[in-house]
Amino acid sequence: MKKAVIYALIIFSIAAGVAFFVHRALVAGEAGYVIIGYDRWVLESSLLVMLITLIGAFVLFYLLVRVVLQAISLPAVMKKRSGELRNKRSQESLLTGLIESAEGNWEKAERNLIRHAADSGAPLINYLTAARAAHARGAVEQRDEYLKLAREIAPESELAVGLTRAELQLSNKQFEEALESLTHLNRIAPSHAAVLRLTHQAYAQMEDWEALHRLLPDLHRSKVLMEAEVRLLETETYSALIKQKSETRNASSLREIWATVPMHIRASTGIQSLYFAAMIEAGAGEEIEDELRRALGEEWDETLLVLYGCIQLSDRAKQLQHAETWLGPHPRDAVLFRVLGKLAIRCKHWDKARDYLEKSLDVEPSVEAYQLLGDVLHQQNDFAAACHFYRNGLMFASNEVVAQIEQNPAGESVEPVGGELVSGTAQ
Repeated sequence: MKKAVIYALIIFSIAAGVAFFVHRALVAGEAGYVIIGYDRWVLESSLLVMLITLIGAFVLFYLLVRVVLQAISLPAVMKKRSGELRNKRSQESLLTGLIESAEGNWEKAERNLIRHAADSGAPLINYLTAARAAHARGAVEQRDEYLKLAREIAPESELAVGLTRAELQLSNKQFEEALESLTHLNRIAPSHAAVLRLTHQAYAQMEDWEALHRLLPDLHRSKVLMEAEVRLLETETYSALIKQKSETRNASSLREIWATVPMHIRASTGIQSLYFAAMIEAGAGEEIEDELRRALGEEWDETLLVLYGCIQLSDRAKQLQHAETWLGPHPRDAVLFRVLGKLAIRCKHWDKARDYLEKSLDVEPSVEAYQLLGDVLHQQNDFAAACHFYRNGLMFASNEVVAQIEQNPAGESVEPVGGELVSGTAQ
């Protein structure tokens, strides 16, 4: 704009100057003349006519040059305008496709995204979004084709394409394919946050706890998850590993996995209960008796207490003495009385067992206490009293089941009575 104004001022100044001098010459009667001779040709004219002719010739020459230049640049201009038009259409198509995708109109979204993808300024977005749309409508082959095109058109964005592929494969439960994609991405970008997050999701959905266990250090270092999420994942992983190892009933493998459990996870009574129960089931209860007692000393927990009663020590009297020391801080604990009764039965201290079990029933009735007390009375040859407590235990159990059924009218599953470990006749 400024250049045009300057050019106009210059032309106006020149024209005004020429007009001034011509006018002055005419007024003074000195119009002047011009003679141009070439060979036998002679051209004679007044100065005014010559100036007007030159100006006209200059204007015509200028216009001719402009026309020629525009004719030469016409193909480039047409190509530029065509490109701008295609780009505008592709932007409108991309916007429409994104809106359709957000509204769940997958087929329309896919058509709009692909129609002008080649002319788009960001074709990667077109193909990745189209892949998601195809995936949403179940067209897996078409999805993979779009991802292939996205990788070809933007090879520098292999990580973005690969992450999209792995994410869609995971959502389609193609776990093996997703892990293959993620392994390739991990070679491209080791310890990349998004790659680690998807890898964690893949292993979690596959319940591959060994692999998750190996991945935990990387998750800690990369800060992919919040600290609370990592703690929860650790607890879930180690709990699942202990459950897996418990199926083998191999105390050695249980000790190995327990040695890798961080101290802040070991402090959880839930995971302690899993480990102690697995060791007891594996026949290594005597090995963990000291550790179980320390855990109960640090945090009183009924589940741990019941597990302590399940340990079979060679020195049964000593085990009973250890358990009786807890009566001081817990003088009215029904579970403790029940465990003491069970331990006293093992020691064949029938009177002491009867006393503990009666106290347990006074504080809080339970199916196991009724059963154990019936066993004690049976050993003392008081069969009528034994049958009485067996019958009371059955009635108590049936009443509990009826109460749970009434609380679950929709037919939800009913847990075993009290969720307790009911033992058989004591040895």
